[in-house]
Amino acid sequence: MWKGRFSKATADLVQQYGESISYDWRLYKHDIAGSIAHARAQVKAGILTQDEFQQIEAGLRAIEKDIDAGNFDFSIELEDIHMNIESELTKRIGAAGGKLHTARSRNDQVATDTRLYCREEIDTITTQLKELQAALLKKAEQYADAVIPGYTHLQRGQPVTVGHHLLAYVEMFARDIDRLADARKRVNVSPLGSGALAGSTINLDRQQIAEELGFDRVTTNSMDAISDRDYIMELLFDFALVGTHLSRISEDLILWCSSEFSFATLSDAHTTGSSLMPQKKNPDVCEITRGKSGRLYGNLVSLLTAAKGLPLTYNRDLQEDKEPLFDSIDTLKIALAVNAEMIADMTVNVEACEAAASDPMLLATDLADYLVKNGVPFRSAHELVGQAVAVSVESKTPLDKIDLSKISEHYGADANAVFSLETALKARTNPGAPSIENVKAEVARWKQSL
Repeated sequence: MWKGRFSKATADLVQQYGESISYDWRLYKHDIAGSIAHARAQVKAGILTQDEFQQIEAGLRAIEKDIDAGNFDFSIELEDIHMNIESELTKRIGAAGGKLHTARSRNDQVATDTRLYCREEIDTITTQLKELQAALLKKAEQYADAVIPGYTHLQRGQPVTVGHHLLAYVEMFARDIDRLADARKRVNVSPLGSGALAGSTINLDRQQIAEELGFDRVTTNSMDAISDRDYIMELLFDFALVGTHLSRISEDLILWCSSEFSFATLSDAHTTGSSLMPQKKNPDVCEITRGKSGRLYGNLVSLLTAAKGLPLTYNRDLQEDKEPLFDSIDTLKIALAVNAEMIADMTVNVEACEAAASDPMLLATDLADYLVKNGVPFRSAHELVGQAVAVSVESKTPLDKIDLSKISEHYGADANAVFSLETALKARTNPGAPSIENVKAEVARWKQSL
């Protein structure tokens, strides 16, 4: 494609080092769609005849079918998906194919292809996130009133329900969906027509091209348009944050499935055994998911590093955007699919949950609230309950069996009535709190929303 300037062929090692066809082949549908829209605008500008356009469109559609069917030989010598398709098109239809690249560069071509690809994958991942939310929601509804300890610092804190706990992840994934929807607005902008860096003296109708390709608008600065990879970095951050949320729920489930907790059981289909220890049932899906979050982080950092020192405009360093992007998308899509399936098959061991929630220490804060309601300042109430807890620990007597009146006259005869999980949860009626009524209302709201 640059033989007019060079007298010596590109070295084999350089071809191997610089090729991207081994991974950017997956942009072929988007490359073909962009080329057809570009060619249609060339007709309007008088660069192509209608007959030439029809040859180009038919040729590109035929190439697309061949790639779909696996009957296309990609060439490393042609470097990338753009030149592989254009070269094959010219072989098939002749001179008209050689006109296709008029008024565009591979710089704005790849930027267009990548934006179209990202837009499609955002929509796919958004659907998968909603499917994962639906799986969580079904379990939250099933176990809306199954009481478990809530934890801070991995120490028992206050009572919640399994439903409330799972709905926390529904909220996290909802924020992920919102972030992707917001990022999609910045993705869905057409750079085609920006050329290598300064547009072209042959002015095609960029708005027409953008509308045909489903873009909301066109870019307004040609130099920024072809060097911008902000949208990819933003998506890699969004994907990494989804990975964080997947890793957090994985950690919870790993704990819940341990013998020490026994709150949940994963199906045999989503666990593995040990090659040595016959009794083992390992939550490998959760562990792999937890591990893959680091991969998602690494892809983000890789592109941030590649882009941080680049002068305007295009530099070949930007070829390093695709492998992290493709890898993060592939990693996240299978992670979302397998986790949604695993959670749908998960069962909660209600008896074990209830046994853990029966710890009266979970209601220590409720006891402090009881004192506050009887006129004791909270800091004083906190101290008095702390004294009761110390007596309980030292005497190895459950907190609800302590004679609280011996600690302070502020403890009335009704103080021990605080130690009722039903009462404790029923009192937590503020928006966002885990009363069973609130949890069921949230389940209903999310079912309608999803």
